[in-house]
Amino acid sequence: MDQEESSAQLADLFQRLTKRLRRAQLARLAPLGLTPAQERALRVITRSDEPLRMTELADRLGVVPRSVTTVIDSLEEAGLVRRAVDPVNRRAIRLHLTDAGLAVWEEMRQARRQASEDLFAPLTPGQRRSLVDLLSVLDDAKGDRRAEARRQPTPSDGWAASGT
Repeated sequence: MDQEESSAQLADLFQRLTKRLRRAQLARLAPLGLTPAQERALRVITRSDEPLRMTELADRLGVVPRSVTTVIDSLEEAGLVRRAVDPVNRRAIRLHLTDAGLAVWEEMRQARRQASEDLFAPLTPGQRRSLVDLLSVLDDAKGDRRAEARRQPTPSDGWAASGT
């Protein structure tokens, strides 16, 4: 098998396993009544050291701020999150996890952990460590590629000023 076929096979396998994990997590999260967007927002809010502003949440989720508003509206209606005016900048809103939100987050965490455990159960502890090491290499490389993609070519790179 050549490198191109091997890369395609790895990509296909990785995609299938990612979808399988996502489906298992969604099935375990369904009883909580959360959409995937609500689950992601709640997870990001929970992981923050201090209450996030709406714009910070949008940035961390990689979405436009108006998309976050709908998600936060539903989380607030469910009693999982509350909005509060930022004492430093009264035009900004900070998001606070409620006690009910913390309890749901713990259930989410358990559901995600169990779905992951089910997927990785066939692996030995050594194989899991190896997989973590390999995936960490790929994850660490993403920052390098993003920086390179943002970098504009310059004449010193052999590019003409016209970009040709």
